[in-house]
Amino acid sequence: MNFENRPKIGNGIYTASEIARILRIPYRSVYIWMNRYWDGKIGKEFGSKYSWDINGKRAVSFHTFIEFYVMMRFSEAGVKPKQVLEAHSELAKMYTTAFPFARREVLKGIKSDGKHIFLKNKHGIIELNGTKQFNLDLIEIFFVNLEFDKDNLASRFWPIGKEKSILVDPKRRFGRPVIEGKNINPEIIFNHHKAGDPIPYIAHVYQISEKQVNHAIEYCEAA
Repeated sequence: MNFENRPKIGNGIYTASEIARILRIPYRSVYIWMNRYWDGKIGKEFGSKYSWDINGKRAVSFHTFIEFYVMMRFSEAGVKPKQVLEAHSELAKMYTTAFPFARREVLKGIKSDGKHIFLKNKHGIIELNGTKQFNLDLIEIFFVNLEFDKDNLASRFWPIGKEKSILVDPKRRFGRPVIEGKNINPEIIFNHHKAGDPIPYIAHVYQISEKQVNHAIEYCEAA
């Protein structure tokens, strides 16, 4: 299994605070998951941990960041951590990967009823936790905001949707959010907005559309 627990160009670098800001979730939630699960229960399955130390802070790769995203959405839907961990463990063995929640075929077929997790594939519905309930389909929430590479692993992520121009790409600016097609951090645009600069002026200065300016403002205000 390829295990990403050291800095590498193209893999992205995300600290707990950066994950919390990008996904707009409490820092404490990310910190707990990183300690208790990624470097704890899940990491122990592989005899390692998912994070590494960078300037005194722990960081993870883009694929771990995507798994955070998926797991947090399950949590928001009411699925308990125990069920999420069971599903992750079974899927990791099934697909021989440390990042099953970042794989295209998993994200395309995974289902939940708000309590349990299932995988639907060509053989039918696989029960990942031994239950038989099946109702709510959550996967479209995950799938539509992601792009995948030739290995079917998540490669790019749009935190506020693909119809918006804010992109997280581990190959650009070490995975920091940027305006798609540019290497501009949305916070730079937002700071101009907070300072009172008009949207047409900001768009002209940075050679982007007013729509892209508005997307940057929307993303930063939400974060």
